[in-house]
Amino acid sequence: MSELIAAKPLTEIVISGGGPAGMIAALALAAHNYRPVLLGPETNKDDRRTTALMMPAIRFLDSLGVWQSIRPEAAALSSMRIIDATKRLVRSPTVTFRSSEIDEEAFGYNIPNALLNDRLSDAVAQQDMIRRVTLPAIEYRNNGDHVTVTLKNGETLHTRLLIAADGRNSAARDAAGIRTRRWQYPQTAVVLSFSHALPHDNISTEFHTEEGPFTQVPLKGNCSSLVWVVNPERAKTLLALDDDALAQRIEDMMQSMLGTVKIDVRPQAWPLSGLVPYNFAARRTILIGEAAHVFPPIGAQGLNLGTRDVETLIKAVAQDPRDPGAERVTRAYDRGRRPDILARTGSVDALNRALLSPMLPAQIVRNIGLEMLRSFAPLRAFFMREGMRPGSGFGHFLPKLPGIGKFGRVDAA
Repeated sequence: MSELIAAKPLTEIVISGGGPAGMIAALALAAHNYRPVLLGPETNKDDRRTTALMMPAIRFLDSLGVWQSIRPEAAALSSMRIIDATKRLVRSPTVTFRSSEIDEEAFGYNIPNALLNDRLSDAVAQQDMIRRVTLPAIEYRNNGDHVTVTLKNGETLHTRLLIAADGRNSAARDAAGIRTRRWQYPQTAVVLSFSHALPHDNISTEFHTEEGPFTQVPLKGNCSSLVWVVNPERAKTLLALDDDALAQRIEDMMQSMLGTVKIDVRPQAWPLSGLVPYNFAARRTILIGEAAHVFPPIGAQGLNLGTRDVETLIKAVAQDPRDPGAERVTRAYDRGRRPDILARTGSVDALNRALLSPMLPAQIVRNIGLEMLRSFAPLRAFFMREGMRPGSGFGHFLPKLPGIGKFGRVDAA
């Protein structure tokens, strides 16, 4: 090891990226007696989006002691409804998924991003095991047995494991030599929040249109968030509307099912793209969050996938207690995350492209699939469980053997 490293203590784990995935990773590592360093500026306070977290992610946040501070401002998602709002020749039936069908009080909760980030940031500040540095990293250099991270002020950190949580354009990922496959969609997501005269009854409604999904998601009270996926030109038109005109467009799209609409949070536009790395860990670097997966906002997968990244991270670093960045750790992480990330990326991409396709065979296949979900309760329950957590749909149908839990866990004696 170099004289420089001998003169300066080696940090076990450095997390590059101060967003929600990075903060959750820091809290989880601290809970397992690691002392991570969390790098990067605090998250954007002007983020007007919301995040729908499914119950497995909620339970993970609860295990970290964060959920109780978020719960009062979150809205339960008890039902999810899909409505075909296209004008195509073949239209699909309306399908409603109810959490009660799988013995859950809710599928999850919808949380304003600004609130989620604030509560996570507070939890990080209260955790003595975490050192937070709000400066960004400007260089990463792999040295075989450690990674050197140079901060904007010139300070250097030397770490056995670098966790790349620095987003879709991850410099940490690039420095590790991990290549990616990227693609663009001819769509833009317009996001905003609105209040309405009628209660939403904790029902999220997704209208399928020729340009993409129009998804209303409950917020606390008589309020909802909206993700409206349209072509880029129409997105510009929507952004240029005044509040009254935009509210009327939303009410018309929703067929007045929530009554009169009022804009609470002005819209922002987010061009849609996709990204998947060829490896999810290499050269003492592990990818989590949007450094590891990017896809359209369909099916509430983004940060839910990110929390599963962190769960797998915790299991992977346990593979080598002496060296959290050892090759056996990065191999275990890559092996653990590959099936889930590739399956979710592929399914979301296929669903989005099927919705955009004007081809009659694609419309017929989509119609048959939704009709099967509508009419066959066991299949509907399977997809609901799989949507919440991979493997749980299959696990529900497997016989429970003595001493073995429903999802393969060993039950306590």
